Amino acid sequence: MPRASKLRSVRRASDAEPVQSLESMRLTADRLLVRMPDETERRSKAGLVIPATAAPHIKRCVWSEVVLTGPESRNLKTGDWALFLPQTGLEVDVNGEGFLLLRERDVQAIAPATDRKEPASGQYL
Repeated sequence: MPRASKLRSVRRASDAEPVQSLESMRLTADRLLVRMPDETERRSKAGLVIPATAAPHIKRCVWSEVVLTGPESRNLKTGDWALFLPQTGLEVDVNGEGFLLLRERDVQAIAPATDRKEPASGQYL
């Protein structure tokens, strides 16, 4: 008599259900989910636009908003702004929106949600 298999069937990645919302996600350990920084173009101090294709690839820290935190995150809360190197994170796509997955130790500085504002656009005369 053949023995019944106790192995579970595994679904392919294409069959898996995508995450429907950020509220249904839970992060592990000291992980952070931050918004993808806008690296399409930068501005010089004089206000000139530098396209991403013309700028040299340098290690440059960027500010981004923290969207989710793991249970072991000590210093960061949802809504804070984190300064980090974008090359250290893993890109994550949730419902077509891009995010970066970081560890708390990859964050260089923290700004509370009330102190950090988006940089103003336009030229200063």
